[in-house]
Order: sequence, then C-alpha cells, then structure tokens
Amino acid sequence: MLGGDVVAVWEVALSDGVHRIEFAHGTTTGKRVVYVNGKEVIRRDWMFKLVGKETFTVGGAATRATINIEAVSGFAYEYSLEVGGKSLQKFIDNRAKTTKTWLLSVDGGACRVVLEKDTMDVWCNGQKMETTGEFVDDGTETHFAVGEHDCCIKALSGKKRRSGIEHHLLLDGQNVSPQ
Repeated sequence: MLGGDVVAVWEVALSDGVHRIEFAHGTTTGKRVVYVNGKEVIRRDWMFKLVGKETFTVGGAATRATINIEAVSGFAYEYSLEVGGKSLQKFIDNRAKTTKTWLLSVDGGACRVVLEKDTMDVWCNGQKMETTGEFVDDGTETHFAVGEHDCCIKALSGKKRRSGIEHHLLLDGQNVSPQ
C-alpha cells in the first residue's frame, strides 16, 4: 500500500502482464492520486469537487482506464474502474473470449503466456514474441521459443459444433494446462 488514503485497488490482466491500480482519495484534503504498478501516474491536490473521473493509461499498449468517483450518501464514496471503455467486469469477460492465458514453469521461473486470438499475437512475461505460423492437417500451429524451449500453440476445430476453435500450448511437445 502506497499511502494512507488508498481507497480502492484493482488488478487488470493485459497481454503484457497483470497491472495493479491503486487509487488514493483524500476526502478531507481533496487529494486524488492514481498509482499503476506502484508508480504515481496522476496527482491532484486540493480538488474542491470530490466526485468525478480520472483517466490514464495502463500497460505497454497504453490501454485507456478511467476511475469513476461517485457520492453514495453523505461522505461515503463509491469507486469503479473502466478499462478500454468497458466496466472492469465486462472488460474481463471480453478478454476471456479474445485471449487465452497459460501459467507455466520454465527453467525454475514462472512464465505467463498470452495468446490474443484475434491477431494471433503471443506474449510471454510482457514481451511480444517472434512467432512463425503454419497450416497443418487439423488446424494451425504458431511456433515460438521461450529460452531454449520450443513452444507451439495449436489451434484446432472443436469436436462439438458450438465449441469453436480450441487452443493448446505445447512446451517441448508436452501439453500445458491453461490458467
């Protein structure tokens, strides 16, 4: 925790990692401070209007985020976060449809691999990976390396009509369970 006035904390998973957003709101001083991953990105002192919005960007792709400050009753306030123009929950639900994430251990270290299904971009621990794609009999394969390890994301048509495309990550030929 960064300050005594922190009133809300959110974690937002983007392709380049999980970002922690903290909001400090001094309701007696009028102070507003936004921290992203512990770094101060907005500071406003002596704001007379205690409600409103603070907009900033998160992550390497500069995803737009907005904190909404609303009075509930008397001196009670409610804080909500919008990411990419959507409520945090809608953003999370949408990302669950458009991305696939795997957490794995490689050479004793933790690895977070994210596939962006719409672009087929692959990210590993916040870095966009160099990939090569190829068509195979049962779908496509996207190849990349993590250190000295060969990785492959296989995109296969689902067995059931409505299941769509299934994505599987192989590390050195071994299937890795998704997050």
